[in-house]
Amino acid sequence: MYKAVGFSLALMAAGLLAGCMPSPMQSTIGAISAVQAPVHQPAFRPAPPVFIQNPWKPDVQPRKWRHIVLHHTATSAGSVESIHEAHIGRGWDGIGYHFLIGNGKGMDDGEIQSTFRWREQMHGAHAKSSNNEYNEYGIGICLVGNFQESDPSDAQLASVKRLVSVLKHEYQLTESQVVAHRDVKATACPGKNFPIGEISRSSVFAVLAGQSGTYVTEQPAAFQIVTVERSNLR
Repeated sequence: MYKAVGFSLALMAAGLLAGCMPSPMQSTIGAISAVQAPVHQPAFRPAPPVFIQNPWKPDVQPRKWRHIVLHHTATSAGSVESIHEAHIGRGWDGIGYHFLIGNGKGMDDGEIQSTFRWREQMHGAHAKSSNNEYNEYGIGICLVGNFQESDPSDAQLASVKRLVSVLKHEYQLTESQVVAHRDVKATACPGKNFPIGEISRSSVFAVLAGQSGTYVTEQPAAFQIVTVERSNLR
């Protein structure tokens, strides 16, 4: 039996030396060579640039804004003109806010109007404090309605989120710099039904290439595309 085994081993050795049987090393090298064969790679093409457009960009040198302060009128109706007259009656130099968003009574529902304070980049008259920080460096946005008693309309919420998103991006403001009037003064404004947290988290996600004024604003569970018609801007 030992002679038979020895004879078989001798035959295998002779076969290897004669090249009749492939060696294990030859098989492994062949497999590695097949795996490492060069693969054609497509040419690199950079993505097109994305531009964030601000339809409310003022024509004058911008103020060094540090806050956005949100309000309600605490009335059922209102417009820039009616609030302007009311504030002049208080001895002010006109409407105290930089932006007003309508509710369909006095202005179109969700309509955004800038005031002379924004166009001229003037201080506000909407959030008096001990050092006047929020009037001097706070953008005042007011929504028509009484949100202590009811909710903002869907159109108002879409508009204020869009406006806050663009202003935050433009002036590099964070969520913590978007506040309610009640956060800086002893008042209920803008009302218990005003979703300040949801609005302060709004942010510009992207702008569709070639679609001026089209924004994607970040929502808690999804992304909503909102298009701003320039004919509706003031």
